[in-house]
Amino acid sequence: MAEKAQYEELIRQFSAFGAVKREMGRLLPSDCPGGSAAVMTLLGRHGDMRMSKLAELLAVDMSVTSRHVAHVAERGWIERFPDPADKRSRILRLTPEGQEQLDEIAERSSQMLAHRLSDWSDDEVGQLSRLMARLRASFDDCRAPAARPPALSGDEQSTRTPAITT
Repeated sequence: MAEKAQYEELIRQFSAFGAVKREMGRLLPSDCPGGSAAVMTLLGRHGDMRMSKLAELLAVDMSVTSRHVAHVAERGWIERFPDPADKRSRILRLTPEGQEQLDEIAERSSQMLAHRLSDWSDDEVGQLSRLMARLRASFDDCRAPAARPPALSGDEQSTRTPAITT
């Protein structure tokens, strides 16, 4: 198991990663905020789905998902149609215009990463990708009760390095 100092350094790196996320967010078209891009990305990756599944994948509640879906639907990037299995539910589908928007975002993001990581070897980029996928997998079901970390004792709480969000 890693030492405490290594975990503290990870906390600092996670906090600093906000700068990377902000730069990637600036690549998005002005009428396509991050939530909209996430909706289109998930539909592009997983195909047609119910809003409840989308909310689960986004890890947000239905009201937030509904706002994101309304935004992309108003722009014609997704369509909503009745679920044949349950007429009360809607199926969401990426439209050709939505796929074009998603392709443009992917191209911009790829170009930015290629520029920023131009001094990295292919092996280093691959290693980063594999490690990030592994990290993400470690947190996949972080909302489940069993995945919550144990409560800290009073002594541990006072020496813990707080996470800083940006």
